[in-house]
Amino acid sequence: MYSLKVRDYMLERAVTLSPDMTVPAAVEKFLHSNQLGGPVVDGAGQVLGWVSEQDCLGAMLEEAYHCEQVALVRDVMRREVLSVTPDTSIIEVASMMRGQKPKIYPVLEEGRLVGVINRHMVLRAISQQLQGCFEHHPA
Repeated sequence: MYSLKVRDYMLERAVTLSPDMTVPAAVEKFLHSNQLGGPVVDGAGQVLGWVSEQDCLGAMLEEAYHCEQVALVRDVMRREVLSVTPDTSIIEVASMMRGQKPKIYPVLEEGRLVGVINRHMVLRAISQQLQGCFEHHPA
């Protein structure tokens, strides 16, 4: 199972956000993609931060109360981003997900975004591996 790599299961065309985007626009992207969060990137694909649906909740409540859009992604993004590389093992990512809160991680190669991997993708990889084990070693 240790040969399973992030690159084989990651989503390469992840929803990305710009720091100047409004929070409601970011939320719309999440709602249309079923992605729970997304990397904030600059024009060169360098990751500047991360925004989750949870990060957007406070800003959206404030905007709904005042009925005006004022918050930008840069206002709610986290600048410290937990990430993995395409060569990170699925087992390592699964362990990280057990101990850390993020359900989705950006996949970076030399600091540039190349995809994302989420808990669902990790479970799929492990499940496929287990199916192979059971086929070769019936009970």
